[in-house]
Amino acid sequence: MPTDRAEQFAAARTLMVMIDEMIDGALLVDKDVRIVWSNDKHVWFNDKLMAQLGFQSPADAIGQPVERVIPHSRMREVVETGRSMPLDIMRYGEHTLLVSRLPLRDEQGEVIGALAFALKHSLTYLRPIADRFNKLQSRLNRVEQELAASRASKYTVENLIGFSPAMLEVKRLVRRAGQIRSAVLLLGETGTGKELVAQSIHAGSDRAHRPFVGVNTAAIPENLLEAEFFGVAPGAYTGAGRQPRPGKFQLADGGTLFLDEIGDMPLPLQAKLLRALQEREVEPLGSNKVVKVDVRIVAATSRPLAEMVRSGAFRPDLYYRLNVFPIQLPALRDRRDDLEILASLFSERVALSLDQPMRDLTPPALDRLRRHDWPGNVRELANVVEQVYVRTEGDRITAEDFADILPGAAPDAHLGRSNPSIAVADGKRPLAVAMDDLERSLILEALAGCRGNKLEAARSLGLSRTNLYAKLRKHGIPVQPDD
Repeated sequence: MPTDRAEQFAAARTLMVMIDEMIDGALLVDKDVRIVWSNDKHVWFNDKLMAQLGFQSPADAIGQPVERVIPHSRMREVVETGRSMPLDIMRYGEHTLLVSRLPLRDEQGEVIGALAFALKHSLTYLRPIADRFNKLQSRLNRVEQELAASRASKYTVENLIGFSPAMLEVKRLVRRAGQIRSAVLLLGETGTGKELVAQSIHAGSDRAHRPFVGVNTAAIPENLLEAEFFGVAPGAYTGAGRQPRPGKFQLADGGTLFLDEIGDMPLPLQAKLLRALQEREVEPLGSNKVVKVDVRIVAATSRPLAEMVRSGAFRPDLYYRLNVFPIQLPALRDRRDDLEILASLFSERVALSLDQPMRDLTPPALDRLRRHDWPGNVRELANVVEQVYVRTEGDRITAEDFADILPGAAPDAHLGRSNPSIAVADGKRPLAVAMDDLERSLILEALAGCRGNKLEAARSLGLSRTNLYAKLRKHGIPVQPDD
C-alpha cells in the first residue's frame, strides 16, 4: 500500500477512535472492498459470528471481502459509485442498526476505499422510525409470500376427477404435456375444467417452481388488453403511474402463462401476441425498450378456432403457433360414468363449506342426473349440488330434490321416495335397485380381498377414499378404521 494512502487510512482510523463513544462499530475497506480495519467493539464482529465464519478473532477478518462478514453490505456500492449513504437502516442478524457509509478519496479525488459506522444508541431516539421500518418490512415479506402463493399452481393431475375412458385419455395427455415445453391448446366447452387442466400441466412441468399466471381474454376490455399483456411504462398515458407496471408476460417470466378464451382476442392484438411468442420479448406500452421473457404458453378456448381461421376471424399463423399439442376436454354428457364420483365430491365439498352433514345421493337421484344433458358441464353440476343443499333438507339427496332445479326433473313414479325394494308387478327388480345391490356386493368383495383396508379397496375399485366411505354409509356397511 502506498505511504500516502496508508497515512490517509491511519487518519480515518484515528478519527474513528476519537468518536468511539458515539459509535457502535466502525469499518474501513480499501478500493477492492476488502476489510483493512475495524474497531475492537465492532457489533458485526462478535465471537459467535467469528466462530461461524471460521475466524478465531476479529483480526482474522482483515483482508477478507466485506461480503464474507456482512453478506448484505452496501460498501461495494459506495466504493464503485463514490456516493455516500449518510443514513441507512440495516438488519444484521438480531440487530437493527443505523449505519452511515462514506467514500474515502485521495488528494486527486480518486476513491481509495470507504468508511462505515453504526451510531451508538441511535435507535433509542429513532425507535418510532425503526419500528415502522420493521413493520413495513414484515408486511412486504408477507405480501411477497402471498403473491408468490397466489401465482403457484393449485392443482395437479390427481385433481382431475374421473375414470371414464375420455378422462383417462385426458390425464395421459396432461402428463405428456408436462414433459414437453411446446405450447398446449385446450379445447372444450365452457365448464369442462380448462384452467384446472392448465394448472395440472404447469405442476407437472420443470417450471412448477415458477409462477403460473392466468388471464381471461374475454373478461378484459379490448382497449386494456395490450397493457394487461405487455405492461405499461411510466407516464405512458394520462393517469399512468410513475412506476412501471409489469404485464402478464413479465409476471409469468420463467413459468407458465395461461391464455383463457384465446378465441375472443381481437385481431390487432393477435399480431402482437404472435410477435411476442416468436421473438420471446415484449415492448411495454409507451416504451421503446424491449423486455426479454421466457414463458410457456397454455391457451384455451371454447370456440371453434379451426373454423374461425377459415373465416378470417383468427390469424392462421397464431393458430399454428398455439396448436402444437391440442387436448380436447370431453363434455360431461360424454363422460356420464364420472357423474356419480363428481356429484359425491361436490356433495362433500358443499357440506363442508356449509358446515352440514354430507348427504349421499340415492340411486334414483343419480339416474336423474344421468338423464340431464349438462350444457354447463362440470361447473353446472357443482352449482346444482349446491342448490340442493341450500333449497332442500333431508339425510340424502333424492330425485325429488331436483324438481325445481333441473328442467323437467319432476320424478317419475318409480323415482320417488317410495321403498326401492318393492318389486314391480312381474316380480323383477327395478334397474336402479339391481345396480345398487351389485355395487354393494362389489364393495364387500373388494374389502374382503384387501382384508378391510379401505385405501387399497378404493384403489381396486377406481374410487377415491372419500367416495368409498360415502358408499359405505349409503349401503349401511360398517365403517371402521383400517388395520
